[in-house]
Amino acid sequence: MDFKLELIPVPVADVDRAKQFYVEQAGFHLDHDVRPGGPVRVVQLAPPGAACSIVLAAGLPGLAMPAGALRGLHLVVADITEARAELAGRGVVMDEIQDLGGMKYAGFRDPDGNTWTLQEIPPRA
Repeated sequence: MDFKLELIPVPVADVDRAKQFYVEQAGFHLDHDVRPGGPVRVVQLAPPGAACSIVLAAGLPGLAMPAGALRGLHLVVADITEARAELAGRGVVMDEIQDLGGMKYAGFRDPDGNTWTLQEIPPRA
């Protein structure tokens, strides 16, 4: 049986501000922005090339977490230098690239302080 990870909740204080960051600065694709009524809102976004999306939600007690509580979600890239430059060019404040024995990492934060990590994995022999 397959278990596919397809949606990760990202806790934010302001859905509109976070949506703007993820679309305009991080380059995510907006899949859905649903307001079924009342205080409920669900915004689903996907990083370029990813099979897994993130959800920014309001009014859903089952997804309630402190804004900024997510740590170290990884985005695997083929060329970390290029990916870092692309994000920085859109105004994302990026950490420097760290090479940890062939695995390379560079982090950034969303407006709420959720942390993300770009990861470049060396080709497998």
